[in-house]
Amino acid sequence: MKIIVKKVTVSDISSTHHGKTIDLLIEEGMIKRIAKDIHEEGVTVVDGKGGFISPGWCDLRANFCEPGLEHKEDLDSGMKAAIAGGFTAVAITPETKPILHSKAEIEFIIGKTRSSLLDVLPYGAVTHNLDGLNLAEMFDMKKSGAVAFCNGNHSIANAGVMLRALLYVKNFDSFILSHADDLNVSNNGKMNEGLTSVLLGMKSIPAIAEELIVARDLELLRYTESKIHFSHISTKGSIALIAKAKAQGLQVTCDVAIANLVFDETQLMEFETNFKVNPPLRTQEDIEALIAAINNGTVDAISSDHRPQNDENKDVEFDNAANGMNTIQTFYNLLLMLDGRIEWGKMIEVISSNPRRILGLPTVSIKENTEANFTLFSPSVSWNYNASSNYSRSKNSPLYNTQLKGKIIAVVNNNQVYVG
Repeated sequence: MKIIVKKVTVSDISSTHHGKTIDLLIEEGMIKRIAKDIHEEGVTVVDGKGGFISPGWCDLRANFCEPGLEHKEDLDSGMKAAIAGGFTAVAITPETKPILHSKAEIEFIIGKTRSSLLDVLPYGAVTHNLDGLNLAEMFDMKKSGAVAFCNGNHSIANAGVMLRALLYVKNFDSFILSHADDLNVSNNGKMNEGLTSVLLGMKSIPAIAEELIVARDLELLRYTESKIHFSHISTKGSIALIAKAKAQGLQVTCDVAIANLVFDETQLMEFETNFKVNPPLRTQEDIEALIAAINNGTVDAISSDHRPQNDENKDVEFDNAANGMNTIQTFYNLLLMLDGRIEWGKMIEVISSNPRRILGLPTVSIKENTEANFTLFSPSVSWNYNASSNYSRSKNSPLYNTQLKGKIIAVVNNNQVYVG
């Protein structure tokens, strides 16, 4: 592959070209030349459309459903949606059938995705069958390519199990991802506890259901001196607990799901099931705290938290609808809805370099003689998100059948190129 990317502005604070409008020559998967104006014969030219180029985006949390749940998503459709959404790497949760809880399942994922433009990074389950009781074969999974360990959207209720898991992963320099939800408190609630839930008469999930587990797991972390990552944190109280733990030197990181930054609980006033997610959409006060925590470095990453559902799980009464939102292909459009409340240098940090650091991946940058791993995007180009443009097998997105501002122009990784 030999291509020239024309007239793009670099968004990469680690690059000497940051903020400059340049051309790039890509040859054999490497950035061979960066200059103001590059011309060569017989090469593929990608028009940057006056957009921006950044290191390839990395998603800390998505569900691709295969094996076993291909009616919602399969690896092929999930990868295509992720690439169209601007990602060059995605870490996927183990909630499949069978669960990703042994080296056989991890090797299946890696083997099936090895030749893709997208780096697919499987998480192994912390416990066998996600039962929350019996530790899975984490060491074997790590050797087979698991990047870390989580129980997906299943909280580990037993403190002893979480303690042993934190101790165990220290032996091979890995970490646990925690889905913070005290099920005895959330008790199968359907939305955030607050004014909106009272108005709707809906069974609710109080913020303390998340914060109790965050507080517990931080104390277990302090005791074990291990590493933990809190996935899709959603409350002001959780942020305060994590900020304090970071100040005390604990090895803790966290991310927030894009839906919890863009939408609040009032979206549920019409009982739209595509807004039913876990953790639930919270209040504007929580959103303000999350955005402030991204800007000050308490929150390390923004994840898609892509959780596709088939129509039969969403086109039902709100109480019976499954949790989840299809977000990975429209991730950039959702970011733009934040309307500049996060500076773009910081934004690239939390969707590219920070997720890679957390996962222990090599850093990437827009520099000469480095691997070509980048995302090219334009805020001025619009597109229609509908059946003909949707790469996912599911359409459980509140943005479906709308015109969206902002488009992924191209993605390059593994000596492959996608042009949107």
